[in-house]
Amino acid sequence: MNWQDVLTGGGVAVIVVFLVLVIFIAWMVPLRLWIAAKAARVPVTLLSLIGMRLRRVTPRAIIEPLIMAHKAGLQLTTSMLESHYLANGHVDLVVLALISADKAKIPLTWERATAIDLAGRNVFEAVRMSVEPRVIDCPDPSKGPPTVAAVAKDGIQLKAKARVTVRANLDRLIGGATEETIIARVGEGIVTTIGSAETHKQVLENPDMISKRVLQKGLDAGTAFEILSIDIADVDVGDNIGAKLQIDQAQADKQIAQARAERRAADARAVEQENLAKVQEMRARVVEAEAEIPRAMAEAFRTGRLGIMDYYSLRNIQADTLMRQAIAGEPETSQRPKGVI
Repeated sequence: MNWQDVLTGGGVAVIVVFLVLVIFIAWMVPLRLWIAAKAARVPVTLLSLIGMRLRRVTPRAIIEPLIMAHKAGLQLTTSMLESHYLANGHVDLVVLALISADKAKIPLTWERATAIDLAGRNVFEAVRMSVEPRVIDCPDPSKGPPTVAAVAKDGIQLKAKARVTVRANLDRLIGGATEETIIARVGEGIVTTIGSAETHKQVLENPDMISKRVLQKGLDAGTAFEILSIDIADVDVGDNIGAKLQIDQAQADKQIAQARAERRAADARAVEQENLAKVQEMRARVVEAEAEIPRAMAEAFRTGRLGIMDYYSLRNIQADTLMRQAIAGEPETSQRPKGVI
């Protein structure tokens, strides 16, 4: 083995180890961020940057927002930002919100801003909404019908659409209701106002009566917003609900009356059939009774209670009766018992 080869191999190993060490130190000590912080006159040391690496904190997520805060005149420290970062908060959004609130003269502390962010709200968007009020459509056309339908006392349907101007209330942002609650309450107020109007013409003549009555109810209570104004964007006349209800009621009454009439007719037909059955039964009894006459006459002849002259007298009376009926034009009905010749 040549010593020169050994030394050459050892030199390469040393160079590799040195390069790995340099790369590790460069990763552990972000010199660019440290230089940028020093250039911005932000008090950050190399040891604090190394400590961030050891605590599994991304230095860029702390240093860059800290530089922005320092330039804006906010007194924030790396420990404050690190604590919020380790709590899975959005450090950059919180810093931007604090800067915006400070420029807009809105009182917002670091504790409240971080609490709002950890509650799941976009604190920067909330501060922007405090400075620039937002207009909310009621109802939301992307989630349902474009208008709120209500019926006045005269039965005419009105379809209204409102626009609510709201401003975020930072004091009630934690635990406050969202925009859906504002939309629901305004829609309820529109329905109540239109429903209490005597005629739909009153609402068409004074649409502002809706906004005035809705504002009097304090709909922003318990919400994360403050209602500035409610403007009625549009009011259209819908269907005559009262007339439709009357027509439907009349149709229902008609069907009920028809059902009752059909039931009475069915009962009458049933009674008629029962009477016909009774008549047939009575006729059967008559036929049965007439069948007994010849036997009775034969018995009378045998016993001597009826003579031949009596029989002929009976026939003469029957013939005379038939003649009188024919002369009088009455229908011919045979009074002769069956079996009599």
